[in-house]
Amino acid sequence: MKKVICKVEYDTESAELIAKYTSGEFGDPAGYEECLYKTADGKYFIYGNGGAESAYAEETIKRLAANKVNDWKAEHNF
Repeated sequence: MKKVICKVEYDTESAELIAKYTSGEFGDPAGYEECLYKTADGKYFIYGNGGAESAYAEETIKRLAANKVNDWKAEHNF
C-alpha cells in the first residue's frame, strides 16, 4: 500500500518491515494487524488493516515519530 502524508510517500513495498502485531483471530470483526515499517530515509510508519469493528476497518498508513517507536514496541511486547 502507498500513501502520501505531508508530501512524503510511505510504501509498504519499498520499506523495511520491522515488526508485526496481530490482535484476534482471522475473521474476527474486531481483529486487526499493525505492521511497523521504516523507510530508506529513516522515517517510520504503521500499516494497519482489520475487521469491520476494529480500529482499522479500512487499511491505512499512519506516520510514527522516531521517538515513539520504542513506545509502540513496548505496547506490543517487542
